[in-house]
Amino acid sequence: MRACERFLKYVRVYTTSEEGTGAFPSTARQLDLARLLEQEMKALGLEGVHVDEYGVVYGWLSATPGMEDVPALGFIAHMDTAPDFSGENVKPQIIENYDGGDVLLAGSGDILTVSAFPTLAALKGLTLITTDGTTLLGADDKAGIAEILTACEAVIASGAPHGKLCIAFTPDEEVGAGVDNFDVEKFGAAAAYTLDGGAEGEIAYETFNACSAEIQVHGLSVHPGSSKDTMINAALVAMEFNALLPAGDTPRLTEGYEGFFHLHNMEGDVEHASLHYIIRDHDRATFEVRKQTMRHSAKVLNERYGREVVTLTLRDTYYNMADRLTDHMELVENAKRAAAQAGMTPYTEPVRGGTDGCRLSYMGLPTPNLCTGGFAFHGKYEHIAAESMDRCAKMVELLMTTCR
Repeated sequence: MRACERFLKYVRVYTTSEEGTGAFPSTARQLDLARLLEQEMKALGLEGVHVDEYGVVYGWLSATPGMEDVPALGFIAHMDTAPDFSGENVKPQIIENYDGGDVLLAGSGDILTVSAFPTLAALKGLTLITTDGTTLLGADDKAGIAEILTACEAVIASGAPHGKLCIAFTPDEEVGAGVDNFDVEKFGAAAAYTLDGGAEGEIAYETFNACSAEIQVHGLSVHPGSSKDTMINAALVAMEFNALLPAGDTPRLTEGYEGFFHLHNMEGDVEHASLHYIIRDHDRATFEVRKQTMRHSAKVLNERYGREVVTLTLRDTYYNMADRLTDHMELVENAKRAAAQAGMTPYTEPVRGGTDGCRLSYMGLPTPNLCTGGFAFHGKYEHIAAESMDRCAKMVELLMTTCR
């Protein structure tokens, strides 16, 4: 079975995760895909396949005779889709022999344009898979799941020699909890790869350091006609807080290794307001400075109003996995070689985001990130080519066998 066939089956399963539910996984619907994958993995011949109490799917392939001493290698992808945009009732559009031009998303009437997404030009002649404009697609990261299982099927069918292979699919990566309950010891790999990247050939071992910032503003509401030196308008204080941050350090104005403060959402009135930010930076020292800037901004406003008007809660999410992979660069070199043999042009660049591999690397399991072939994740313009998925699956197959 081709990876795209599996992918089209998986994207129709509603698996959006949610922050703050207190459950593991955060949404029970993710278990629908977990159980489907459990059945498929057993049918393929993987061993010990099960869904654990936290919704993580595990399975293994024992080493072939004579390969028992080869270090076990893991492959990981996540099942959930991002809560940023609807992942329910996904209706993929399949365009064979794509002509390289703009694409109508039939469900919404929106246009996937080459001017906005110039990378579409490179997909001319391929089988393009898009959304219908009413949902995201789910290539992040159901493409990774499909590619891993397609590679497993190829390895089993070929009888190619391989060391022990460890497979896992996690919930809740999109809400930063993908490996909260991941059992590294049970997984048993000496090293691993996540398939959670973008364009063909992308291999990543550098990510952001990341944290979230929750700001609560406690105002004082009185009649506006008699509020001189008394009213504290929480909504206006929230605006003051944002104005104290560097205006140029936003996602729209940064690239490469440049970090940012991203105001994800805000709400409020005179009595109370709240802001939610994510803070990102590749450099750990600069990352800590960004957090200190947040603390200082809260202090300035509390001093200005003479009381604790602003409360700030910072929560670190993950750290740059480069700090844990510098002694394991053979994993990156093996991935480059496999990508080239699969017909791709390998390249490395810093990820302006994170993966389960960030935290796994800090948990003692070195885990670079590999491409899936997808573009424009987390929204209605998400798209991927079937042939790109074929090449990514072949890359994984080669890593499982020859590139060790």
